[in-house]
Amino acid sequence: MSVQEQSSEEPGGAPVEESAPAGAHPRSLAEDLRARDDSSLSALLRARPDLITPVPTDLTQLATRAGTRASVIRALERLDRFTLQTAQALAVAPDPAPYGTLQDLLAGDADDPVVVEALPHAVRDLREQALVWGSDDRLRLVRTARELLAPSPQHPSPTGLGPTVAEATTGMSPGRIQELLTAAGLATTHDAVSAVESLTGLFTDRARMSALLDSAPPESLEVLSRLVWGPPYGQVTADPAARLRWLLDRGLLLPTAPGTVVLPREVALHLRAGRAHQRTEPLPPPVEPVSVHRPQVVDSTAAGQAYTALATVEELLKDWDEGGPSVLRAGGLSVRDLKRTAVALDLTEPAAAFWVELAYAAGLLASDGAAEERYAATPAHDEWLDLPAAERWTWLATAWLSATRTAGVVGGRDTKERTLSALGPGLDRSAAPEVRHRVLSLLAALPEGGSASPDALVARLHWERALRGAAASDDLRSRLARWTLTEAESLGITGRGALSAHGRALLGAPPGAPAPEPAAGPGDKLPVHHRRHQHRHPRPAPAPEHRSPAELAAAAARAASLLAPLLPEPLDHVLLQADLTAVAPGPLQRPLADVLDVLADVESKGGATVYRFTPGSVRRALDAGRSASDLQAFLTAHSRTPVPQPLAYLIDDVARRHGHLRIGAASAYVRCDDDAVLNEIVADKRAQGFRLRRLAPTVLAAQADPATLLEGLRAMGFAPAAESAEGDVLITRAHAHRTPPRTPPEPVPDGPPAPDSTLLGAAIRAVRAGDLASTTPRKASAAPERNGVLPRTTSAETLATMQAAVLTGGTLWIGYVNAEGSASQRVIAPVRVEGGFVTAYDHTADEVRTYPLHRVTGVAELADDQA
Repeated sequence: MSVQEQSSEEPGGAPVEESAPAGAHPRSLAEDLRARDDSSLSALLRARPDLITPVPTDLTQLATRAGTRASVIRALERLDRFTLQTAQALAVAPDPAPYGTLQDLLAGDADDPVVVEALPHAVRDLREQALVWGSDDRLRLVRTARELLAPSPQHPSPTGLGPTVAEATTGMSPGRIQELLTAAGLATTHDAVSAVESLTGLFTDRARMSALLDSAPPESLEVLSRLVWGPPYGQVTADPAARLRWLLDRGLLLPTAPGTVVLPREVALHLRAGRAHQRTEPLPPPVEPVSVHRPQVVDSTAAGQAYTALATVEELLKDWDEGGPSVLRAGGLSVRDLKRTAVALDLTEPAAAFWVELAYAAGLLASDGAAEERYAATPAHDEWLDLPAAERWTWLATAWLSATRTAGVVGGRDTKERTLSALGPGLDRSAAPEVRHRVLSLLAALPEGGSASPDALVARLHWERALRGAAASDDLRSRLARWTLTEAESLGITGRGALSAHGRALLGAPPGAPAPEPAAGPGDKLPVHHRRHQHRHPRPAPAPEHRSPAELAAAAARAASLLAPLLPEPLDHVLLQADLTAVAPGPLQRPLADVLDVLADVESKGGATVYRFTPGSVRRALDAGRSASDLQAFLTAHSRTPVPQPLAYLIDDVARRHGHLRIGAASAYVRCDDDAVLNEIVADKRAQGFRLRRLAPTVLAAQADPATLLEGLRAMGFAPAAESAEGDVLITRAHAHRTPPRTPPEPVPDGPPAPDSTLLGAAIRAVRAGDLASTTPRKASAAPERNGVLPRTTSAETLATMQAAVLTGGTLWIGYVNAEGSASQRVIAPVRVEGGFVTAYDHTADEVRTYPLHRVTGVAELADDQA
């Protein structure tokens, strides 16, 4: 290999800056990036947003950052399986590798046509993300990626390949290498290097290698068959058997350590018919519909679930309206409170945790921040209740789509073996929004009304994120996908496993059309037949779609408009029955529902809600300030049936006795105009705990607080009412407890956010200008700068050069140190010099700026052909 052919990357992956003649092959990643146009750089920064945080000063720094270990790992994790297999094949190929060699490693001797057709797209993806650089006849994998993917004893490659002959024979004595040549039927050489080349040439020559293996004993071939697909290492004794000795003598197995042998890479590739992988997967696993329902059935089923979801969240927040459970010291909801909430909602604990977390993510509940902290509804909850039902649903659904808090992990353990609690810390999973979006997008790509198998969806996700998905069926992405299907069904985004019309609108896909797939990126030169092939098997977007707030609002409004006609209209009436029950045949208007919640107890839920009137519930309404006539008039106005006589009697009877007894503060007292009632209370053994004594014929004093006495007498069958110090009846209403204004929890991003077009344009201009400043030739000066060092000139020289550039309109290269002491190089066109400042157009920042002259370290004129 000549000097020009050697890679110019340092061991850590950072490219060394070199100048290459025009038209020559790039000798570093920085040179490769320098040859790209702005659209290609935009695609790189969009695919790897970590490279733009902060904005690199020039292309050399961008290339260096693209080769760092953390950035390369992040990029590899976002590759689909075939693109990752392409990178793995490059890691075991010669460096640099011609495109044909790479194709042979993936397609094999049979030239698999599907692999041949898909490979250009995979190479384009790797090149676009700066994981591969160079022309097609000299493809190079960045150094860090090669180190991560190349096989080693400590980190076996997924290819199952071992080291090359040259790598495996490092340290072997020259005499032993010559013995291998002789046993293999090759002529001896004068040095070890040529001997290794001769042995490698034999193993890579298909005809000669086949002839050598034809002479091998069957037992030796069986040994090779056990190692061919990996792992390539095996154990041998100090005195190997004849079948092993035959292989060792000819270099088909090479020793790597005492008692350990390895199958050389070239031998394995011959036995594999040239394939680097046992199973190459150029196509994503198909997601086919397992059942197809009529779209109207799917939409109506999903709408029913959406209505149930709204009712569940309303009931949860109503249960916590006066203040919910206490906040644990470590944060979150206790197991006991979660169980109590699950019982109140008639749900399982995992389902209750989901609804609690959803309300929290939507900003409807939070901790109140008081000294004895507890959970309560937020002011946003009251705003939410005033919205139409469909808009309340989109509020919840959009919060769920973007939330990183994952209810499915509640009850599990964190890294410190602490139990994860609902509403507690440690529930964020940054991959959740991407997985939710992708699962729903795959459902959107099916025919309308089609549902998919969860296993097929999980297999597709594993293919799309091969390094993250691994092979386990219980990895996080698999669990997130299965939770997504369950939660989407509970929310009413899907119905019967198929995506509904309002769910499709929420994703931004028009009804009846598949979810949008990413367009081909810059430089995509796939043939027409390959693009058709890609359309049948679309590749996923590298991240969930990023829409502006206006686009999100438009999608939510469209989803609400599609859902609204499917939701039942709230009713303004109930059906009263003679058994002291009322049946609500559908959802009730809010004022009616609020009054019924006080006047009656909910007996059963479902399509129709059954309320039961009891003395306690009627008394609750009277305590809230309602009179018997008010209650009779209310029921008459809102019932489609006459008020039954038993219910009218119940209301009148409770009202007649309500307030007959009065409870006040002594510790407490009881007063009643009917002394016979007081005599009955004193004689009752159940009242002994109150230590009652008569103060007057109509007054009893008690050694108990008023609230305890009130509840005790009610338990004895009386209907007392509390009174104030002035003797007025106290009206008791439930007081809603609200937190101070709270913002919903912020999602934890999965890496830096994708840059928008404005940021990309500004960043590319800054990088180009910085690169111009660092690479443009300068005129020789009296004190020429050394490579990488800021220019140095005296103050007088700096001032004179600046003034001359103002007159001539020239462009200068300056060194500048800002107020924080950070040094940089800039290319400026001076406009005015006065008062110790220079005003100039800064090519690096692409704007006019003013610089103090005392901070300019030096100045140099650009070469005439670069000015």
